[in-house]
Amino acid sequence: MIFSVFSDEHFMKEALRQAEAARLAGEVPVGAVVVCGNRIVARAHNLTETLNDVTAHAEMLAITAAANHLGGKYLEDCTLYVTLEPCLMCAGALHHAHIGKVVWGADDPKRGFSLLQKPVLHPKTTIQKGIEAASCEKILKDFFIERRKEG
Repeated sequence: MIFSVFSDEHFMKEALRQAEAARLAGEVPVGAVVVCGNRIVARAHNLTETLNDVTAHAEMLAITAAANHLGGKYLEDCTLYVTLEPCLMCAGALHHAHIGKVVWGADDPKRGFSLLQKPVLHPKTTIQKGIEAASCEKILKDFFIERRKEG
């Protein structure tokens, strides 16, 4: 077993950097990183507005980038760190990628996959939630407060 010298908090802060990049680009500030062997192998943030693509969520882009980097579609030995609980679409993609672990910061009480109350992720996938939750929630809340002021 490989033990990480970096903590979940360390990698979630990297995902938060991606969320900030999304915010600066006018995207909903969700960021993700994929870690394999204690190294970040993919970084992504929401690009749905930029690409005019409803599937361009941070998780989807991170899965693709990690698979390309690693040269295979399965990510059993990888962990996804994402600032917001994945939606059902992203959870389905994570299932098919056989992701080893999913770690998220803020829960998504409106669109999060856990609302389904049925197993969505691969049976071997482990979950950790609430890492850097306050920071993950703050960037989202601040973004939508600012959006309401503009609109």
